[in-house]
Amino acid sequence: MAKRLSVIDVDRCVGCQACMFACTRRTGSGGLEESCIHVQSAGGIRKGFMVIVCRACADPPCARVCPTDALTPREGGGVRFKANLCIGCYNCVEACPFGAAFWDGVNHKPQICVYCGYCANYCPYDVIALEEIAA
Repeated sequence: MAKRLSVIDVDRCVGCQACMFACTRRTGSGGLEESCIHVQSAGGIRKGFMVIVCRACADPPCARVCPTDALTPREGGGVRFKANLCIGCYNCVEACPFGAAFWDGVNHKPQICVYCGYCANYCPYDVIALEEIAA
């Protein structure tokens, strides 16, 4: 079965960014620059936080606008990214309705969630989880 990262209860999020650090660390990097999940304020401490991550769309708009098939639809939703085919056109970032296609300004390529769930293992409040979805 295909998997996707789901936001289980955003109201539990305290903005610690542990998920973001974990995502970046899975690649062996430090900091937050290469994270494929973002946590940001929803407008102050009273309004809480937003967790922005790929929603594994059944018909991903990011893949539809990719002129080189660097992003291809994945069985069960979402996309697979082939960096060697990417020309850095930025179309995918503009097409994502959730703002979940992030941009790597160093390599000029998108940063797309690979649905590994590594970040969910580090969320101390069970805000996010890797879930199986029907294909």
